Amino acid sequence: MLKAIFDRAKAMHLLDKAAQGAIDATGLETRFTSQHYIRCRRRKSFSRRHWPKITVVCDTKTHLIGGCNVARGTSYDFPNLIKLMAQADKQIHFDQLLADAGHDSEQNHCFCREVLGIRSTVIAYNQRRTSKLPAGKYRRQMAQRFARKAYRNRWQVESVFSRNKRLLGSALRPRKRSSRERECFLRILTHNLMIIRRAA
Repeated sequence: MLKAIFDRAKAMHLLDKAAQGAIDATGLETRFTSQHYIRCRRRKSFSRRHWPKITVVCDTKTHLIGGCNVARGTSYDFPNLIKLMAQADKQIHFDQLLADAGHDSEQNHCFCREVLGIRSTVIAYNQRRTSKLPAGKYRRQMAQRFARKAYRNRWQVESVFSRNKRLLGSALRPRKRSSRERECFLRILTHNLMIIRRAA
């Protein structure tokens, strides 16, 4: 179904040939109780150590989501990038990818540029408690000449999350983990369908 959505978007000429992608993660609630109420009550039954966490890669122009990974927070972001970009590349080829420092690794740079053929990966450099420049070719480039102007457009993925939560809510209904994952994927499909419907 995701492929059909992007085929429709291409037929409608919504996507640029040199598309720009952005990747980030956000957490979702597992109950409809507000976080303010939880903090005020200070009840242990409300405390949470894990929550559903979705990582998406989107087209910064249309806000269409090309790939989604569902995990449990808190967790590192960088291991998800390769799987997510391989999934998104089946729907849309990005000319440039924007990501925050949580996705910084030489392996991620290499996969995007050398395997997927992405011309430019602007991933914020995560300095690891050392004054030395990184040994990796692409991470060294990020440390020496970071494309700040292009990176400013990464906020588009934050807009995607804001739009999704505003229209579909920030809480998931199911109790089981597998059911929550299915609902997360359905939210992504619904998000994309709303964009296509509005553009039609």
